[in-house]
Amino acid sequence: MTDFNRTHDLIHAYYAAFNRGDREAMLTLLTDDVVHDLNQGPRETGKPAFAVFMQRMDAHYRETLADIAVMVNTDGAHAGAEYVVHGEYVSTDEGLPEATGQRYVLPGGAFFDVVEVDGESRIARVTNYYNLEDWIRQVMRQ
Repeated sequence: MTDFNRTHDLIHAYYAAFNRGDREAMLTLLTDDVVHDLNQGPRETGKPAFAVFMQRMDAHYRETLADIAVMVNTDGAHAGAEYVVHGEYVSTDEGLPEATGQRYVLPGGAFFDVVEVDGESRIARVTNYYNLEDWIRQVMRQ
């Protein structure tokens, strides 16, 4: 069974890997059948789908997260995080406005389910949220 401290450290490690651009490290923190709920989009399942999503994101966006606050329930099975995304829209993502290197600052958040796999805490679900309309307003102003 996972616990509060292990989950807290796991979520911080996940975001530290994100900020370093270390996608392989991020993947090691996930279960093989991780559920990924995309912001205002579909649910995807499995590490391969998560890796493809991150490749697409890296092709279109350069992002770092700041002011990360992690909240964990008492048994460590669920966590949430709030943060501020500092990003640059570097190439046009399908169905979105044209990219011209616009910069944006956007609050975001995520929810996590955490389980134990072979004695290690792993992320079994990631549900991301940010305000897409706010993001579009920011990139359209530039």
